[in-house]
Amino acid sequence: MTDKERQEARAVTTPPYASDALAEGTVDAVVIGGGAAGLNGALILARSRRSVVVIDSGSPRNAPAEAVHGLLALDGTPPPEILRRGREQVRQYGGRVVSGEVVSAESAAPSADGDLRFTVTLADGRRITARRVLVATGLTDVLPQVPGLAEHWGHSVVHCPYCHGWEVRDEPIGILATGPASIGHAYLFRQLTEDLTYFTHGTDLDEDSRARFAARGIRVIDTPVTEIVNGEDGALAGVRLADGQVVARRVLAVAPQMQARTQGLEGLGLPVRDLPNMGRGFASGMGGTTEVPGVWVAGNVTDPVAQVGASAAAGALAGADINKMLAIADTDAALQGIAEASPKAATR
Repeated sequence: MTDKERQEARAVTTPPYASDALAEGTVDAVVIGGGAAGLNGALILARSRRSVVVIDSGSPRNAPAEAVHGLLALDGTPPPEILRRGREQVRQYGGRVVSGEVVSAESAAPSADGDLRFTVTLADGRRITARRVLVATGLTDVLPQVPGLAEHWGHSVVHCPYCHGWEVRDEPIGILATGPASIGHAYLFRQLTEDLTYFTHGTDLDEDSRARFAARGIRVIDTPVTEIVNGEDGALAGVRLADGQVVARRVLAVAPQMQARTQGLEGLGLPVRDLPNMGRGFASGMGGTTEVPGVWVAGNVTDPVAQVGASAAAGALAGADINKMLAIADTDAALQGIAEASPKAATR
C-alpha cells in the first residue's frame, strides 16, 4: 500500500452543507482551507468589512475524531459542529464559504495601480481572483504500514495525549514507535496509565531511555509488530508480533509523519521546511507571513502540532495582518490616484 493509498484510506469528509456561489470580480482575500485556521482568518477579515471567500474541500484532519478536546468553552464538541458554527459566523458578516477543491493557485497580473493579484482555480474549472491569499489547508497524517492500524485512527489509535488522553486514561496503552519523537510520547502517555508498553518496531532506543522507561514501569518490546488484532466486537484488542505472540492492548499511540497539504499550491512558490521527526510544512514568519508577497499561511500546514485552538488563533493573527496590509495598499492607491489627478500631474 502506498503512502497515498494509506492517506486516502483514512480520509473522512464532513457532512455536506449548502455551498455559497463563488464571488465574481476580485475579492480582497481568498482563504484556501475551511478548518479552524481558515475560518477564523476569514472571520477576522469579514468583520473588517473585507470581501473574503473560503474554499473548503470538506476533509479536515480531525474529522475521524468524535470530539475536540482542550479547547476552552468548546471541549467535547464534535469537529463537524465547530465547523458548522464557524461557517455560519463567517457568513454572518458577509463572507462566503464555497465547497470545492483547489487545483491551482498562482500570481496574476497586478491591478492598474500595482496591487497584487492571484488566481485560484477549482477542480470543476471555476476561478476566482483575489488580492491576497491565506493558505490553511492543514496536513495529512501518514501512519506506519501495519495492517489494521488505519481503521482505528482517531478512536483507539491516537496521536495526541492532549486531544485524546483523558478519554483513554487507565487503559492498557501501547506506544507504536515511529522514531525519536515516540520516546517523548511515552512519557506523556505514562501520565495517563500505569499499563504502558513501548513497541520499538525497528526504531532505535538508547540505553538511557530504556533505563528511564524501566524506572517508570514502561515495558519495552523489540519484536516488530505485524498487525493489529481486533476483538469479537471489532474493537482494538492487541497487536500481533513477528514471533506470533499477541500483546493485549486497548489503545495504541502513534506519532505519525505529518505532511502539509500542498497539492495544487505549487504555483505560489511557497518555501517548504523539514520538521525534525515530524514531516514537512510551509515555512512562515510572524502572523503567518511567507516569503511570497501577498500570501499567508496558518494552522497545521505550517505548525503541525497546533491543536484546534492554536490553529484558530494563528488564523486570526494572519487575518488581522492581511487586513493591515490591505489597508496600507488601499491608502497607497488613494495617494496615487490623487497624485495622478492633480493639476501638476496633468500639465506634465
